[in-house]
Amino acid sequence: MNHHSFPSLLRAGLLALAFAAATATATAQEQPTRSEPRNTAGVLRMLPADAVTDRSIDTARGKIGYTATAGTMPFYDQSGAQSAAVYYTAYVAKDAPGKSSSRPLTFVFNGGPGAASAFLHLGLVGPRILDFGPDANDAARAELRDNPETWLAFTDLVLVDPIGTGWSRTAKAEDAKGFWGTRRDAEAMAKFVALYVNKNDRAASPKYLFGESYGGFRAAKVARALQRDQGIAVNGIVMLSPFLEGWLTFGDDSSALSAALKLPSLAAAELERRKAFSIEALAAAETFAMTDYLVTLAGPAPQGDAAKAFYRRLSDISGLPLETVTQTRGFIADAYVKGLRSQDGKIVSRYDAAFAVDDPFPEQRAGRAPDPVLDGITRAYGGAMAAYARNELGFKTEMTYTLIAGDVNSAWDWQGGRVQAGVEADLRVLLSFSPSFRLLISHGYSDMITPYGATRYVLDHIPPIGPPGRAQLKLYRGGHMFYLDAASRRAFTADAETFYRAGE
Repeated sequence: MNHHSFPSLLRAGLLALAFAAATATATAQEQPTRSEPRNTAGVLRMLPADAVTDRSIDTARGKIGYTATAGTMPFYDQSGAQSAAVYYTAYVAKDAPGKSSSRPLTFVFNGGPGAASAFLHLGLVGPRILDFGPDANDAARAELRDNPETWLAFTDLVLVDPIGTGWSRTAKAEDAKGFWGTRRDAEAMAKFVALYVNKNDRAASPKYLFGESYGGFRAAKVARALQRDQGIAVNGIVMLSPFLEGWLTFGDDSSALSAALKLPSLAAAELERRKAFSIEALAAAETFAMTDYLVTLAGPAPQGDAAKAFYRRLSDISGLPLETVTQTRGFIADAYVKGLRSQDGKIVSRYDAAFAVDDPFPEQRAGRAPDPVLDGITRAYGGAMAAYARNELGFKTEMTYTLIAGDVNSAWDWQGGRVQAGVEADLRVLLSFSPSFRLLISHGYSDMITPYGATRYVLDHIPPIGPPGRAQLKLYRGGHMFYLDAASRRAFTADAETFYRAGE
């Protein structure tokens, strides 16, 4: 989910309809079909030819046959030499209703900006899913299993790793930074989409982009680059826990508005801890956040009895100790990491404030330790993806699969600074210029990396364009990677299918 290392930059700074008890099985050719190896240079020599495998999966709706392609898309420079290779995994249904050329096609990105696509790939949409056990929190026991709720039921999938992540590389190491920036990344990913569409004769297919965390930001930028540079209009964008506006995400911790937009996510985590979660209880916290809390923080610090009442109410809603909220004058910022469950000797995750583990550094006051979700659970996606691609899809390479690339994150060119970065303007243009364009944004309630309050704020300030419902916000139990929870994953998949079907 920066989805994944996006958050490391952020704060210091992956069908419920009737897929009920379906038993999933997969079959594959013993040897994948391979294309001819390309004439590559440098590290690109380590990349094998594309591997194409015929497979099938059982779902509650019946068996879906599909072709899996694990391969790379070459980029060339002006001299005609290969300059880079973009790794991708594509799943194309063979026996779905309708012609494959007109079936929806979804390009999937994760965040970071230096994160590979394994999170959404093995966490949500692909035909195989990484199961972390009944409590969804044990990386040591994680195992791949079939995913009867794969999005292949309603869209073909192309999961893309941007340059520097996964197995996507430049021929010359020094050229990689040329892809690491908001505009250059969007142009490169738009180029990939156009090449894939042309190579596979998918011009007639409805085209969707799906991104998590920074991947949501990326999807909006790619859609505009496709429109501007490639002459391709997308039908819709799906975002999961997206980063939308830098001034809301990276802004000053003393911002009253920023604090107010985060508070409902803390309230959701506290309601989960009390086993008292309800939409009604959370709505009351949302009202407090955008009224009394926002007004109080924006004005002079309260005094006397008014201060005591205000801090007591904030403590009750957030779950933070009264002493902590009083000391911070209500600007709780990162205090929740150490303070929310300090009485139990635990720390909570920025990715899911409802998830707590024993504090590995109880003697430290600052909450800058590795994150319990990102570093304690979801790093397992990297090893699982490498093994899956090699052993099941037949993509065999000695190159390391890079799940989260720190060098990409640290070198990223935000073009004017990350506080100024944003996609609200892009979304306005997409909605205005493309009458059939639609947007579905999803969030977990207890996500503190990209809290849902910030997205709601952005959507509330986009003027109504076209008929109602073109831009939707859906919320689920869980955090930044709410798909770790099976019930939330099924609910989101059902909502996503409804979104796709409405575009037919």
